Amino acid sequence: MRTEKNSNIYLVGPMGAGKTTIGSTLAKQLRRRFYDSDQEIEIRTGAKIPLIFELEGEEGFRKRETQVIKELTDLEQIVLATGGGAVLAEENRIRLKDHGMVIYLHADIEQLYTRTSKDNSRPLLNSADPKQVLKNLMDVREPLYREVADHIVNTGDKPISKILKEVLQLIS
Repeated sequence: MRTEKNSNIYLVGPMGAGKTTIGSTLAKQLRRRFYDSDQEIEIRTGAKIPLIFELEGEEGFRKRETQVIKELTDLEQIVLATGGGAVLAEENRIRLKDHGMVIYLHADIEQLYTRTSKDNSRPLLNSADPKQVLKNLMDVREPLYREVADHIVNTGDKPISKILKEVLQLIS
């Protein structure tokens, strides 16, 4: 059962779609607490995401992510930017759908590549062909983003102010 419409707002989408930027700005405008699930994992572990991947692998990271999402979705009146792979776990998809409004921030592969190409903190993109990795990730994750989404917002080449306005219209 979904909570009331304006309770929690969850942003899903691939790395580089703008979840953290839009989420933090949205939370300020709505006077809500903002959380980023990746940042929460780093705070709780005292380690950066790439180190967690190195020491525990993706499976270890995903277990931590599921625990953090479980705890954060129990809060009220928050805006949460999830990690790009959070939708991989069915438990996370169910919690997000059942505890608030889910907005999928969509961008095409070229935009995602441009936005992430200089960021060394994304362990899944440490590859000889990060654009192909992004494509492969989207092939798997795109249907899951759409499955959980109440709304889809294309971030494209739009300025943050225009994306924010669109999101605000969807939640009001």
